[in-house]
Amino acid sequence: MNPALLADLVRSTASEVLKDRGLDLAALPDDVGVERPRNPEHGDYATNVALRTAKKAGVPPRELAGWLADALAARDGIESAEIAGPGFINLRLAADAQGAIVGDVLQAGDAYGTGDELSDRNINLEFVSANPTGPLHLGHTRWAAVGDALGRVLAARGGKVTREYYFNDAGGQIDRFVDSLIAAAKGEPTPENGYGGAYIGEIAAQITTAEPGVLDLPDAQRREEFRRIGVNLMFDEIKRALHAFGTDFDVWFHEKSLHDSGAVGAAVQRLKDSGNLYFSDGAWWLRSTDQGDDKDRPVIKSDGRPAYIAGDLAYYLDKRKRGFDLCIYMLGADHHGYIARLRAAAAAFGDDPNTVEVLIGQMVNLFRDGQPVRMSKRAGTAVSMDDLVDAVGVDAARYTLIRSSVDSTLDIDLDLIVRRSNDNPVFYVQYAHARLASLARNAADLGVTVPEQPDFGLLDHPREGDLIRTIGEFPAVVASAAELREPHRVARYLEQLASAYHKFYDACRVLPMGDEEISDLHRNRLALCVAARQVFANGLSLLGVSAPERM
Repeated sequence: MNPALLADLVRSTASEVLKDRGLDLAALPDDVGVERPRNPEHGDYATNVALRTAKKAGVPPRELAGWLADALAARDGIESAEIAGPGFINLRLAADAQGAIVGDVLQAGDAYGTGDELSDRNINLEFVSANPTGPLHLGHTRWAAVGDALGRVLAARGGKVTREYYFNDAGGQIDRFVDSLIAAAKGEPTPENGYGGAYIGEIAAQITTAEPGVLDLPDAQRREEFRRIGVNLMFDEIKRALHAFGTDFDVWFHEKSLHDSGAVGAAVQRLKDSGNLYFSDGAWWLRSTDQGDDKDRPVIKSDGRPAYIAGDLAYYLDKRKRGFDLCIYMLGADHHGYIARLRAAAAAFGDDPNTVEVLIGQMVNLFRDGQPVRMSKRAGTAVSMDDLVDAVGVDAARYTLIRSSVDSTLDIDLDLIVRRSNDNPVFYVQYAHARLASLARNAADLGVTVPEQPDFGLLDHPREGDLIRTIGEFPAVVASAAELREPHRVARYLEQLASAYHKFYDACRVLPMGDEEISDLHRNRLALCVAARQVFANGLSLLGVSAPERM
């Protein structure tokens, strides 16, 4: 019996109790839940349904809890139900009912933890979207890891997810990038507000090698060649780094295409025609204050040129035309104002503002020997994705970036995340999987197999029960991670699972020793280990982190 089924049992039992007592069934909340108590002496699970129902039902909480406890104790699979405190009910499950979770995992395999509650959502997930003017830095790297994991989690719960990268290949930042490349090709200093770093010289050298006479071209033609070749080379470098990091995209969308196709002008005209832009001080404005912005934003500036938000309007409209009913934008710490702007764009086109979700990620700081690591020789101004991967590897980098909420600044200790010890979370989790893989190899050598007809009632040791209950939480963890857009919940769960498994392994011998006969207990414990290994593999896959067989 997993937590979801237990919650259903508690609710159906409570409904019968209220009906039998002539009490109002409407008093029963829809979201009856069960939780694992912090103190295992209080039971396997606990529910506060009596506390939440009693007032509306018109009975004292402990009295209602007593009726519910008596009814639950009589249910199959419930070993005991006891009242605690003002009206909590502590539940203990029969070993065979609890052990059925193991069977669920073995039957579901790779699908364990998946669901279909998002099956009706067509989701556009846009993340990273760095300007093609330099290597990906640590902030981009965090979004590459978290965004990819979020896409996997949303898909695991049924969402139709399109991972999209928006290339800002139009505007002033590209002009400064081109100026920097031309200066480097001429051997001149970096222009004011230009881009520095060895990579500029490398790209400039590639351009002059590919087009030997490019510096002799007329200024406009020269600039266009440096823009065309330079931006494409930077695109290729970004795509290479992301792919090596395990993050790939379904769509690479170019901002320039919106301007070249006339989509920006069409989107602006549509909003003018519908009255959702107003004219003031020579400019056209979007009422973004209606969605909480601190001021309305100009869409067409007084000089007649489109403001940056004009591209955002056209891009949002393009997403909706492609059939997406949920547009998730993952933006950096300096983009907080975009939340209201993008919601205002949705409202201006007649959509529910909730069609837009904006996630804001905070900065990443690196430390080594207690000192901050700030500079990258190649990027010139910041530590790049390649720098981090070179220092710690893809798995350690991804896991470390994902395991903390993006709402908070992340400080990474480079010495810790390469350490092969239990203090290092990624090693702790991966080692648990490798240990299980080693156990499976040893079981095969000894001829111990998973029983065809398991007797999970044999798994009655407290450490077995704790491991089984932890395994049973995985689907709810994935569902919560999807609902809250928080893939770090999966990583933190895996650390709890690793703790439960290591404690089980130390307390419960799985395989026979010496001349000991293979018993049903050995076989059923092996089944539990196979299930645990499956959950580790499923969870690590959601994070895009490998599940090693050996370490």
